[in-house]
Amino acid sequence: MRGKMEREKQEAVLEAVLFTMGESVELTKLAEVIEEDKETTRAILYKMKDKLALSDRGIDLIELEDSFQLCTKTELYEYLIKIAKNPRKYVLTDACLETLSIIAYKQPITRSEIEKVRGVSCDHAINRLIEFELVTELGRMDAPGRPLLFGTTEEFLRRFGIHSLEALPKLNPIQVEEFKEQAEQEIELQLGV
Repeated sequence: MRGKMEREKQEAVLEAVLFTMGESVELTKLAEVIEEDKETTRAILYKMKDKLALSDRGIDLIELEDSFQLCTKTELYEYLIKIAKNPRKYVLTDACLETLSIIAYKQPITRSEIEKVRGVSCDHAINRLIEFELVTELGRMDAPGRPLLFGTTEEFLRRFGIHSLEALPKLNPIQVEEFKEQAEQEIELQLGV
């Protein structure tokens, strides 16, 4: 009986920390708080996630890389919008989505590398993605000119409902080659070759 009480207390502590922080908290920090190892803490968090999923509650526990966060269940957003004064609305154009895809799969990546893949300037798309907090500057490449490196953010994972970059769908190599051929044909048509 004593072990169960301790586990319930640990769950309560984790819930309080995650609720109070309002953003994701690293697993190592959560483990320190309840004085457990990372694997045990992860198991407790997964159990909490299952309990929330099975209950008719308005919150969910999500995993983002090696962090956890309490958030509103996505199916309840429409009710939040009714009370929110200015809900943030994302409009991702095709150019932004293409740029975001390239960054997600090839990060860290420079602006010129993105433009080489897309075949067009991507300044506006990158700026919008940074504004929407889906992409961030990761630092600078150790090369002439020290170009900026871009990568996705935790917000990207959150918005697209994936817990890590490893969960991104795998690209079919045959399709990738077909896309390359189509892009080359489009460029040739534009240049009148």
